[in-house]
Amino acid sequence: MRQWWQQRVPLLRGLVLAGGQSQRMQTDKGRLHYHGREQREHAAALLAPWCQEVFVSCRAEQAAELPAGLQPLPDQFLNLGPMGGILSALRHDPNAAWLVVACDLPFLSETTLQHLVQHRNPARVATAFQSPENEFPEPLITIWEPGSYGVLLQFLALGYSCPRKALINSNVELLQAPVPQELRNVNTPAERDAAQQELAEHPR
Repeated sequence: MRQWWQQRVPLLRGLVLAGGQSQRMQTDKGRLHYHGREQREHAAALLAPWCQEVFVSCRAEQAAELPAGLQPLPDQFLNLGPMGGILSALRHDPNAAWLVVACDLPFLSETTLQHLVQHRNPARVATAFQSPENEFPEPLITIWEPGSYGVLLQFLALGYSCPRKALINSNVELLQAPVPQELRNVNTPAERDAAQQELAEHPR
């Protein structure tokens, strides 16, 4: 029975969300260096052990500038922020589950991703970590199952383009992060400087 179930679990693809305007950072967050290379490269490398393929969600004009070896997945749902990237991935392969990670999570480790993958529940719409700041799911480090495509489209039709709202109102597997501090995102120059200093003192 376990073998039968495992054979029917949708394969996992990876998606690095790197198509945002980065207005608060005032520079492209995906091109920042925290680990000796662009953050979008680092995030893609973190996803690679768990995913059959890894793509970088980006705007159409960003696709040509990606570092060698990264596969671009230009947004097909425009002006929707992270929701557009997630929906574009699910449209690209609606039969796969997508492990989605934002590019502004420089503290994220393989251990935390392994915990997410090992505790994945394919019978739910998604598997997500609870935000360390509140009881809500964290949508930008989440495994979105194939069934989430229709759910997200329904929310979009109702005028909601927030993936967190979709998670809150859906049947999801909600996990406690093994190291909640790793879910800390970095959005401003001051936060970037602090993160770079912290990671230089305590490299991962």
